[in-house]
Amino acid sequence: MLRKIDLRSDTVTKPTAGMLDAMMNAKVGDDVFGEDETVDALENKLSELFGKEAGLFCPSGTMTNQIAIKCFTQPLDEVICDQTAHVYRYEGGGIAFHSAASVRLLHGERGILTPELIEPEINEPNIHYPNSSLVVLENTVNKGGGACYSLAQIEPIHTLCNIKELKLHLDGARIFNALAATGDKPENYGKYFDGISVCLSKGLGAPVGSVLLGSKEMIKRAVRVRKAFGGGMRQAGFLAAAGIYALDHHVGRLTVDHTHARALAAALGQVKYVASVMPVETNIVIFKIEGNFKAASIVQQFLERGILCTTTGPDTIRMVTHLDISPEMIDSAIENIIHLNPSAHK
Repeated sequence: MLRKIDLRSDTVTKPTAGMLDAMMNAKVGDDVFGEDETVDALENKLSELFGKEAGLFCPSGTMTNQIAIKCFTQPLDEVICDQTAHVYRYEGGGIAFHSAASVRLLHGERGILTPELIEPEINEPNIHYPNSSLVVLENTVNKGGGACYSLAQIEPIHTLCNIKELKLHLDGARIFNALAATGDKPENYGKYFDGISVCLSKGLGAPVGSVLLGSKEMIKRAVRVRKAFGGGMRQAGFLAAAGIYALDHHVGRLTVDHTHARALAAALGQVKYVASVMPVETNIVIFKIEGNFKAASIVQQFLERGILCTTTGPDTIRMVTHLDISPEMIDSAIENIIHLNPSAHK
């Protein structure tokens, strides 16, 4: 039987034995009544880690992002983000649906925004314009090939938002990958962001969940919005325990995933059917296929060799490394990358 090497996403990981044990032994209660001590422990752990006052455990990063946007905007407001941003492209039009806000799309380098890009797009008070009220950054940038912000890049954006009286939210889908790459400390993030979404089900390997971090006042409102979104969970401590285990055991190993990603990128850079590879900073590898070939066909050929990956466009492919990918799997993937011959495929 062909062994599968699943590089589609870091969301495909399965709980480790230690994580399953932690889940099965979790102390739980009804979290909607505020009685699940494991959920409380996870929320407190992350809020303290990132220097925020409070946290709210939710089923997904999409929910934490959309709750934050709802809390930080009013109808007829405008959200400023990069045109590749997950909150815009991959959250089902939720900004319009939930918050009745419009979106101002910018074109950062690999999705990374700067004050120079943001400031000209902030609307002055005028009844003809939506009210600019929120800037959203994504760290790491999925469509940017895992590009990440350092705190040195974030600080001037925070300063601009303060001057212009805009809120600043972080879609931290892969924030721990960014921290592993930059060496920045999570406790320094709290002073720069009004809201932070921390995903547990990607590089950290938990099966479900994200935590929204903010002030006590903001999280109090977020609890109500979560309820309206249908996100209130009962004995959620079984899931929260997986998040706690991931934070305690899986953060330090993220650099392994980054090393694996760089090895894949190096191999892809050597083959003729690949036109270019985005710079690899973390665990995402995005590469462009030469014009004679189609990305979908290359993905199918990889699948026939047991390697699962995804297209991100007609001529681009993404591979993502994670804790279920071993060094031996990387070696096998590299061997297949080097020996794949798209011209011979019928």
